[in-house]
Amino acid sequence: MTALTLSTAGAATLRADALVIGVAKSGKTLVVAPGAEAVDKAFDGRLAAVLETLGASGAEGEATKLPAPAGLKAPVVLAVGLGSAPEDGASYGAETLRRAAGVAARTLTGSKKAAFALPIDDAEDAAAIAEGALLGAYAFTTYQENGKDAKKPLGEVALLGAKPRDKAHKAAAERAQAVAEEINRARDLINMPPNDLTPAAFAAAAQAAGKEHGLKVQVLDEKALAKGGFGGILGVGVGSQNPPRLVRIGYTHPKAEKTLALVGKGITYDSGGISLKPAGHNETMKCDMSGAAAVFSTVVAAARLGLEVNVTGWLALAENMPSGSATRPGDVLRMYSGKTVEVLNTDAEGRLVLADALTRASEEHPDAIVDVATLTGAMVLALGNRTFGIMANDDDYRSAIHEIAEEVGEASWPMPLPADLRKGMDSPTADIANMGERMGGGLVAGLFLQEFVGEGITWAHLDIAGPAFHEGAPYGYTPKGGTGSSVRTLVRLAELTAAGEL
Repeated sequence: MTALTLSTAGAATLRADALVIGVAKSGKTLVVAPGAEAVDKAFDGRLAAVLETLGASGAEGEATKLPAPAGLKAPVVLAVGLGSAPEDGASYGAETLRRAAGVAARTLTGSKKAAFALPIDDAEDAAAIAEGALLGAYAFTTYQENGKDAKKPLGEVALLGAKPRDKAHKAAAERAQAVAEEINRARDLINMPPNDLTPAAFAAAAQAAGKEHGLKVQVLDEKALAKGGFGGILGVGVGSQNPPRLVRIGYTHPKAEKTLALVGKGITYDSGGISLKPAGHNETMKCDMSGAAAVFSTVVAAARLGLEVNVTGWLALAENMPSGSATRPGDVLRMYSGKTVEVLNTDAEGRLVLADALTRASEEHPDAIVDVATLTGAMVLALGNRTFGIMANDDDYRSAIHEIAEEVGEASWPMPLPADLRKGMDSPTADIANMGERMGGGLVAGLFLQEFVGEGITWAHLDIAGPAFHEGAPYGYTPKGGTGSSVRTLVRLAELTAAGEL
């Protein structure tokens, strides 16, 4: 676990393995960003010129190492690009700082301590740098034989320019650390292979966290699910030797006036079931529980931050496998709500487990429900690999979540729920089918889920199928593999709900 400290030391005097500074583009000129004045002085005011000689341009994502001159305690200077310099003395954006810090942390893998002398104007900047560095330092090496010999993540991040005695700066750093650690918890779960992260194992992880953080955890096993009539979750999990679970994990605060319910899709492996996925589409399907991981981590984060809001997480956990006992296309499931669903495609399973969890969550009459799921490939086709879609039964709530995501640096886009697409899910056999028109498939899935939300409850659906699992090279603070997408948005949503702003 990477440590975080706020230091009052100067950039020239702090002992560390490396000193991180920012550089930016001002027209065609490379400029040294605020925070690195002492470093530039050690280079006799020629730091920008030296970096340009080494090929630095100041572009975002760029990192340039150079040996430190006499006058600096750190032996290495790492210059990270911040993109275009702000005009008229404006501050750098939080996401720019967050990504630059992530690049630095990744570049300094194997180092014990790094001092970050990036631009800090206020507590928000300090939080962004801390968050980016802690997320960028993430590595998942649990299953690597040479993990003990491999370079370890950056050991300590020392923030220079922050104010350790200032309440706002201290609180910002503590929040950043808690949120980053919970995002990394979600990443660990997403990256865990499905032979180890079964529904029962996921439920056990929730129970362990509940015990540690004082959360109330209830686990319904396959017998309890059958007794309760959870036909959607059972229908998806019936084909697997690893039976399904529904987990309720709740955080309460004595001063809370509102309750936020979060529902996460937790398909610990998705083969597609009888509607089997083709080769090339099933290799990363351990990530199909990313929504449940995000919900789980958000509830723990709310507890760690002591938010004055009740947050209840519902983890709908199942493994979708083909077998002689698996649900077949054409089968009809009776859901927890009492509605019947004709299953036309067993690979549209996420909406089935979510439907039962949404109905159960609605019974507690929360002020709002937000479900999170790697739900449809159609959403990836619409928005790409880095942006999640937002649907809701309340346009203002949808807009609020979009603004929150933008504020915390998560790419998202509001999507509609066109009423005309509902007819495509009409079934001659059951109340509704789990498939509709192919075009607009992500919207069809949202319309299906809406059918299972309690009357009068504000609801939103986040389809994180694109950004939940990153298959390319790391960038910014985003690693290869599980990303923890939507956790920052959900935590901020909980904070604003606690503050009475939503």
